[in-house]
Amino acid sequence: MGEERQEKAMTERVRSRHKTRVPHTSEDVMAFEPDVDFSTAGGHFPRVYLPQEERKYSDGEEEYDDDDDYQHLLPDPNVDPNSNWLKRTHDTLKGDISSILLLLFLYLLQGVPLGLIGAIPLLLSSKHVSYGSQAIFSFAYWPFSLKLLWAPIVDSVWSKRLGRRKSWMVPCQYLIGLFMLFLSFKVNDIMGGNDGSPNVIFLMLIFLPLNFLAATQDIAVDGWALTMLSKKNVGYASTCNAVGQTAGYFLGNIVFLALESSTFCNDFLRSKENHSDTGIVDLAGYVFFWGWVFIITTTLVLILKREVDKSVPSTQNMPPGEEEEEMELGVAESYTVLYKIMKLKPVLWMCAILLTGKLAFAASDGMTSLKLIDMGIPKDRLASIGVFLTPMQILLPWMIGKWTAGPRPLNIFLLAFPYRIFIGGVFAALVWWTPHFRLADGKFEYSVYFVWITGYIFHQLATYSMFVSMMAFIAQISDPRIGGTYMTMLNTLNNLGGNWPVTVVLSVTDWFTYKDCVVKGTKDVLYSCNTKVLADQCSNGGDVCEVAIDGYFISVAVCSVIGIIWYKIFYNKIKYLQKIPRSQWRVFPSRSTPN
Repeated sequence: MGEERQEKAMTERVRSRHKTRVPHTSEDVMAFEPDVDFSTAGGHFPRVYLPQEERKYSDGEEEYDDDDDYQHLLPDPNVDPNSNWLKRTHDTLKGDISSILLLLFLYLLQGVPLGLIGAIPLLLSSKHVSYGSQAIFSFAYWPFSLKLLWAPIVDSVWSKRLGRRKSWMVPCQYLIGLFMLFLSFKVNDIMGGNDGSPNVIFLMLIFLPLNFLAATQDIAVDGWALTMLSKKNVGYASTCNAVGQTAGYFLGNIVFLALESSTFCNDFLRSKENHSDTGIVDLAGYVFFWGWVFIITTTLVLILKREVDKSVPSTQNMPPGEEEEEMELGVAESYTVLYKIMKLKPVLWMCAILLTGKLAFAASDGMTSLKLIDMGIPKDRLASIGVFLTPMQILLPWMIGKWTAGPRPLNIFLLAFPYRIFIGGVFAALVWWTPHFRLADGKFEYSVYFVWITGYIFHQLATYSMFVSMMAFIAQISDPRIGGTYMTMLNTLNNLGGNWPVTVVLSVTDWFTYKDCVVKGTKDVLYSCNTKVLADQCSNGGDVCEVAIDGYFISVAVCSVIGIIWYKIFYNKIKYLQKIPRSQWRVFPSRSTPN
């Protein structure tokens, strides 16, 4: 009871700060959801918009009527369902188009440093650094998995003059730009020049704060997305996230690696008489360019974009004192709210789902590319597959946006989950099949690359469908008043849920792998060579250390079985989490909710 009184006291204390509020302008009036009818689409399509009589749900114990929660998701009678797709989309997003374009650009900027950081291991690999050195640089990725620790500070400390989100986004983007400009003058020396050894520790210490700033910018932009878009279009925040980050990662990683590669430039961008031993750009020049892009565009956003809260309806028809806006919490209160969010029963189930669901795909996602490299497929050929995947990664979120923006976005997640498990099995079959098509010179036929590109396209179809649908659901259930903390907490758990299974699977797969030292040219087994010492001894003796039992296939099989069991256990729970009123995800009840 004492805890309940403390929670109520905090609620009233926070509310008391908002007794007076300037009414929203007409720009803040909520837009409406597209008029989409799935009644004739077939049973396998999720029915996103439900008629009045169906908007009651029961989990066997309690029945919920959530008209208020989904009223903003009803079709707009002013949008002509018979007009063309472009006209319907324009009418649906009216009032939010400029905000969506800005979000796309902000997420694109966020993806550029992530792409550059992702390209560094390939550059280090070309300089033959050890796996231990690669592990040291991997610490640069940690901020995105730890950003929950400082998210409450980003949510609670801000300048009224700049705005709640711009107070953090603008300084972070300026600092990213300055870091890139500084790095452009030092990176060639840090990388060891043409013949020297890279200073991996210093390189990590440079990119670690760069990624920290990108993670902090992500907290601010995620929170801003919840208030920048009208309530009914907030589901498109996940689309902006997926499309923008993918485009930014593509520019920072694949485009850079292509322009930095002398082979690519000579084959596709230069005439024969202009061939060179270097690419069109180097890391220093590319980082210098993007440093100025960050500084210039951040200045434009600072001057031209004003923060307006569109997450709540117009207040002209609301009784005085009933308006809601983002809460102004102190740092201590923000961490207290974070603790209370974690105690909510739906959030506990959501944590379990986010932290365990991706174990089903850990082996196929984390090890397949390593297996291909072991087979002799060049790293640059493997990286070039991303060129074919990126257009689909950008278009797919828009294609499924009309489903993920509705009240049941996780229906797409549930459809894609078993399909993704199946794709993992297909990848295992392709890994077994690929060595049979190695040519005498060690290279592979182009048909092999074509098959793998096709496989990765289907893999990305499932992966991005799950990602976008989960991000849309997180955006919907996150309370806009504490949006940065709420959304970041769930996104961080989602990141951790993808990272720890891969680490575990990589660490245990060697236990399932058995190698035999075989007399060269025969099948006579001399002894096992599971350790590096024995493998080197076998090779030095002129024999061959061959894989007798490949732990990769065992890991894929085990993960797939775990995934099937997980799907059976959590299917109904995921359905149930979509059905409960959004108010059950809130720490502080809305003003219209009786105490």
